[in-house]
Amino acid sequence: MDIEIPAELTAYLRAHRHVLADETPRMRVLAGGVSNRTVLVERTVSAASPASWVMKQALEKLRVAADWRSSPERIHREAAGMRALYEVAPSGSIPQLLFEDHEHHLLAMTAIAQPHENWKDLLLAGRIDDDLVDQFGRLLGEIHQRSHQRASELAPAFADRSFFDSLRIDPYYRTSAAACPEAAGFLALLIQESDGIRTALVHGDYSPKNILVREGRLVLLDHEVIHWGDPAFDLGFALAHLLSKAHHLRKDRARFAAAAVRFWMSYVRAAAAGADLQLQPRAVRHGLGCLLARVAGRSPLEYLDAVARARQRAAIVTLMASPPRTISELTTAFLAGISRAEGERSDRADD
Repeated sequence: MDIEIPAELTAYLRAHRHVLADETPRMRVLAGGVSNRTVLVERTVSAASPASWVMKQALEKLRVAADWRSSPERIHREAAGMRALYEVAPSGSIPQLLFEDHEHHLLAMTAIAQPHENWKDLLLAGRIDDDLVDQFGRLLGEIHQRSHQRASELAPAFADRSFFDSLRIDPYYRTSAAACPEAAGFLALLIQESDGIRTALVHGDYSPKNILVREGRLVLLDHEVIHWGDPAFDLGFALAHLLSKAHHLRKDRARFAAAAVRFWMSYVRAAAAGADLQLQPRAVRHGLGCLLARVAGRSPLEYLDAVARARQRAAIVTLMASPPRTISELTTAFLAGISRAEGERSDRADD
């Protein structure tokens, strides 16, 4: 079954009694994701269940140019992640899971009521709100801290890291190492280090594109890479998005730089992260790895053109030779490298 075909989805919902036998809900395919089919279902009759759902069905081959595959069983890891996050994350920040289907590899969750906006879209428009940045750090910090406190329960349940490997380590770090031999040693050590640290629930896709903003509050989506592992990966992954946008939006560069540091400080306050003295340097290393992966891995950022990708690659490879120790140092050094490369290109153009 393909949930993006309305007739098939309607027949499925009726057969499984998720809607009435004579009911025809409204349906709209939602764009943006590469690993799932995603459909908004709006019921047209009064019912006890929520009136609007989002249904997701995992794809085996992701919708990218590269041949990138992952078992559709990961949708059930996402369902388990939603159940766990619903308990450890702040109230209202995780949609409620409604049902899942192991035969068709799908799930349904409550839809976030309109009006809402995608945070990635807001950031790319230069709308950088300090309160939302604070929430972004605080939400991640609370997930890491509260899950760490429930390690005896959550560590065994999320011990499997196969989806993290197929959706992150392999397409991001190993693919980048193959594309950039000069970074291979750094990335090999980063993979080894990441595999040996398991202290909290790691979302694995903590990105502005997976954040909706409704009435000034953040809602976190897309949990299929969740696992028990190193929280520094989430930090580095998020920082790579903020710093790549700083690279892209030159006029807003200073504001994105400030946002990256602000995100880290908000995280520290929420997570009580001072006990792990190596967390910040590890977050920096994962930030470097993810910044490279988003221009050399299997899922390059669509808003950076070929010239910008080459510039980011060169800046990151240089930093990998002697990595910064703090988020502030990473931000300053990365953007200085980008600015130098832009200046050199401008000088060549003038010649």
